Amino acid sequence: MEQSFIANIEKSIINYWDRPALSDYKKEAVTYGEVGKRIARLHILYEHCGIKQGDHIAICSRNCASWAIAYFSVLSYGAVAVPLLHEFKPQNVEHLVNHSEAKLLIVGDVVWEGIEADNLPNVNAVIQMQDFKLVYCKDEVFRQAYEDLDNLFQEKYPNGFSVNDVKYRRENPEDLALINYTSGTTSMSKGVMIPYRALTGNLNFASRVITNLNEYSNSISMLPLAHMYAMSFELLFEFVAGTHIHFLTRVPSPKIVAQAFAEIKPDIIISVPLIIEKIYKTKLKPILDKRMMRSLLRTPYINKMLLKRIQKSLHVSFGERFYEVIIGGAAMNGEVEAFLKKVGFRYTIGYGMTECAPIICYSDWKETKLYSCGKPVKEMELKIDSPDPEKIPGEIIVRGQNVMLGYYKNERATNETLVDGWLHTGDLGIIDKDGYVFIKGRIKNMILSSNGQNIYPEEIEDKLNSMVYVNEALVMEKEGKIIGLVNLDQERIDIDGLDRKSIDEILEQIRVEANSELPAYEQISKLYIQPEEFERTPKRSIKRYMYTHR
Repeated sequence: MEQSFIANIEKSIINYWDRPALSDYKKEAVTYGEVGKRIARLHILYEHCGIKQGDHIAICSRNCASWAIAYFSVLSYGAVAVPLLHEFKPQNVEHLVNHSEAKLLIVGDVVWEGIEADNLPNVNAVIQMQDFKLVYCKDEVFRQAYEDLDNLFQEKYPNGFSVNDVKYRRENPEDLALINYTSGTTSMSKGVMIPYRALTGNLNFASRVITNLNEYSNSISMLPLAHMYAMSFELLFEFVAGTHIHFLTRVPSPKIVAQAFAEIKPDIIISVPLIIEKIYKTKLKPILDKRMMRSLLRTPYINKMLLKRIQKSLHVSFGERFYEVIIGGAAMNGEVEAFLKKVGFRYTIGYGMTECAPIICYSDWKETKLYSCGKPVKEMELKIDSPDPEKIPGEIIVRGQNVMLGYYKNERATNETLVDGWLHTGDLGIIDKDGYVFIKGRIKNMILSSNGQNIYPEEIEDKLNSMVYVNEALVMEKEGKIIGLVNLDQERIDIDGLDRKSIDEILEQIRVEANSELPAYEQISKLYIQPEEFERTPKRSIKRYMYTHR
């Protein structure tokens, strides 16, 4: 692996020139050579319309091959990429484009429909992502450069664009590569400044631990690419490895995901817990809860046979060829994880955050411990701020190659988060004698009981989420008492023909059953029905602040 991030991109385009690189699901692939050619066209456009190294270019679209090409073109040119989640509301996109001081916006057609160009005073032009068509321009120089692009390309490459023409600049490791926003709302926007060294650190990590990818491999990109988790491990590493990346261009339904796994048979799978948990709850748990199945699973010889069959079925449903499923982005339900471990499913749970681009902890599926998020990776140093890190949870603080430069135009937040070279994650955890890290929750979510006990709502939610009829739960403190919002599994309720009275009784049964497993200071006083699914972040965790502050 090269020490320069840009050199790795360049090398990949050269080495895999004729190999398929990117394709929107079920559409024709773009080769690595064609990626290089399209990058060259964009570089000419940037140069002739006055984009300088260090200028900011925003990218906002759903996942697609063109997203990757735009992103690589920005970094290899020397500009700063500002990837924005296409799920943000139009006014939030406008706010972040302005906050980031982007001079150019490359945008998806659906996102562009909701944006008012007059609200983007710093943007000179807007290019539509799908075909790189100019859809807005207030700079005559830019318009002229766009209209002359074919001639300019022909002048620069009179004999056609070839492998010998792929020559990109080399970055300083401390140079700003991208600004990644953790939220779209005006009051909560924090632009994480990611340097090239952090991107390289994540590449080095991935190439060291994932050794089965090459130019004959396939992968699927289904998480939002503007999120660091997906960007690093569904795009950057696979591209550098020469892999053919297939983009699920819309928010994928379970049916489409299953179909894609079966057809593409990816060699590596990157997931969030929600996808795995839904498979367990909808496909496996109804079968496992049947009386006959419970009886068979208690029979030693038959138990082993059944677990082996379940493992085989799970592996087949994910395409079977994958080395492991890497799960991250949020906490995993304990019951689901314990079951996956029991059947020998090839999974591992990692830990990271946008501020580390993102990786902090990881262990191979053969070595991971139940309920752990792995060990700190080579690029990172980790400490637990606690008098007894093995037993008493404390804040996880880290430093190393992957850590951000700070928050864009937010010195106060930077100084609060980066202290004496250490990044304060805001997460609580412990670390065992073997170096495995166990996350307990977020500091800001922790509840202090009246008798001074620390209560971690995530642990109570985990118990509730394992119960029959519970889709997902959110626990909080109100007037000194622990209460919970519960989104119920409506499909299962309809199948069982339950009326409102029965639902109220089930809700109380859930509360009593959960309390029987909780200490006195964590007892739930009341559960309320959350009629709609919880609002989620792009990494599929609940937007907790929307419910705890009302």
